[in-house]
Amino acid sequence: MIEHHLDIPTADGAMNSFVVHPEEGGPFPVVLFYMDAPGKREELHDMARRLASVGYFVVLPNLYYRRTRDFWLRERTEAAMAHMYTLMATLGRATTECDTRALLRFVDAHPAADAARIGAVGYCMSGPIVVWAAAAFPERLACIASIHGANMATDAPDSPHRVVERVRCESYFACAEIDKWAPPADILALQAALKAAGTPHRIEWYPGVEHGFVFPLRAGVYDRAAAERHWERLFSLFGRTLGRVQPG
Repeated sequence: MIEHHLDIPTADGAMNSFVVHPEEGGPFPVVLFYMDAPGKREELHDMARRLASVGYFVVLPNLYYRRTRDFWLRERTEAAMAHMYTLMATLGRATTECDTRALLRFVDAHPAADAARIGAVGYCMSGPIVVWAAAAFPERLACIASIHGANMATDAPDSPHRVVERVRCESYFACAEIDKWAPPADILALQAALKAAGTPHRIEWYPGVEHGFVFPLRAGVYDRAAAERHWERLFSLFGRTLGRVQPG
C-alpha cells in the first residue's frame, strides 16, 4: 500500500488529506471518504486503508481545514464537544461543493486514480455531505453511501431530502435503529423524496444498534456484526457501480 499525507488546494486554502491506494495494478477507482464530526484521525485512516486494500484509491480530507489542521475529538468533555459543534457549523452545501471540486481536480490529475470511476462515503455529519456532493456533481459520482447520516431531513432549503432530485447515482443509506440524529420520521421523509425523484437507492435499518456503530474505538457503541455488514454493503456498492466503467 502507498500512503500520503498531503495538502489539496481549494478555493479556501490547503485541505490536508490522507491518500491511500495499492502499490501496483492501477489506476484504481476512486472513493472519496468524508469524515464524521470527531474529525480526521487514525481510526478513519485505518478504515480508508481497508477500502484501499481491495483496490481503491481513497482520499480522506480534513473538512475542518478552514479552522484547524489537526482537530479530532480525543475526549468527550463538554468543552471538546462544544468546540466540535462549532467546527461542524462551518460546513454546509457551499463548502461541500468547494471541497469536492478540489478533490475531483486532485484525482483527475493523479496517475494512480481512475477518475472515470468515483464513489463517495460519508459518516454521521457527512451523510448530508455525500448527498450534496452527488447533487452538485451528478456527472462525476457513480454512487454514494451515507452511514448513520445525521440531519438527513430538516427544515433547511438545502436539506438532503430536498436536493435528492438532483442525485442521479445509486445511493445507499445505512440507518441505526437508535439514533436521535436520524429518527425514523426523518428517514421516512428522505425515502419519500428519493422515491418521488426516482433516484436509485436502498435504505437499510440496522436493528438494535446506535449512532456510530461502525467505529471500532467508539466504546459502548461499536457493534462488530453491524459494522461488518456495513463493510459488505460498501464493497458490494462500490464493486457494482465503479466496475461499470472500464479504464480508457
